[in-house]
Amino acid sequence: MNLFVSTISQGLIWSVMAIGLFITFRILDFPDMTVEGAFPLGAVTTVMFIQHGMNPELAMLIAFIFGCLAGFVTAFMYAKMHIPSLLAGILTMTGLYSVNLRILGKANMSLTKPDNVFNQFGLDKLPTNFNGIFLGIILLTIIIFLLTVFLNTEKGQALIATGDNETMAASLGINTTSMKFIGIMISNGIVALTGGLIAQQNGFADVNMGIGSIVIGLSAIIIGEVIYPNVPLSIRIITIVIGSIVYRVILMLVLQLGFNTNDLKLISAIILAVCLALPTIRAQFFKTFRNGVKVK
Repeated sequence: MNLFVSTISQGLIWSVMAIGLFITFRILDFPDMTVEGAFPLGAVTTVMFIQHGMNPELAMLIAFIFGCLAGFVTAFMYAKMHIPSLLAGILTMTGLYSVNLRILGKANMSLTKPDNVFNQFGLDKLPTNFNGIFLGIILLTIIIFLLTVFLNTEKGQALIATGDNETMAASLGINTTSMKFIGIMISNGIVALTGGLIAQQNGFADVNMGIGSIVIGLSAIIIGEVIYPNVPLSIRIITIVIGSIVYRVILMLVLQLGFNTNDLKLISAIILAVCLALPTIRAQFFKTFRNGVKVK
């Protein structure tokens, strides 16, 4: 039972990162590799500030701001220096490795201070791992509400239009460059915030903890879309949470079958590949089925 509760807790918290990734990959149609640098940036920033006596909530807010700054660098290289999107993200991600080492002073650091968001406000009195579930639900409710409200504003609609058809958006008078900056910065801010959360839950920060994070986020997005296709944008954001939980449950079941934890990244990649192929497989199946009906 504790294993299942822990899995749900992990799914809820990691879904926060997947929502951040959704902004660039789905709304802006921007393949942003900055994520794998912004995630540990949030982790090392949060741990370092908490270790120096800062309030955990304020440390996470600073981590969010640092993530936004990382997104700004990527957006600047892409929009102003005309560097291809994928390469711009890779360059920022590579540079952030050194930045993270500078902040932390070493490759990893344990969180020895007792105060963190998982044991404040009476959450430490909850049963094991239920604090993560409670905190995840509260944080997701706030983020989904704010993001939904934003996307229904004029700026939010302009962001969506930029991702759908940049040329058309520009012809309507939308400053598409500003929209790219806003979307990429918010995305990486949310990713860095998640890094801070995970670091506090795990009790340490590591400069390499962002490796594979983009696969985890994409898996949550794709699984949610496969389970609930053709739903409104606001509902799609909620399906990401469901997809993240399902993804974590699949990983748990795979590990319970006796697979080595060293194979976790490989398993994650296989799960994502299968999920990406499912729409094509499903379309091919129905096409074959319809052809079969016609022949009869």
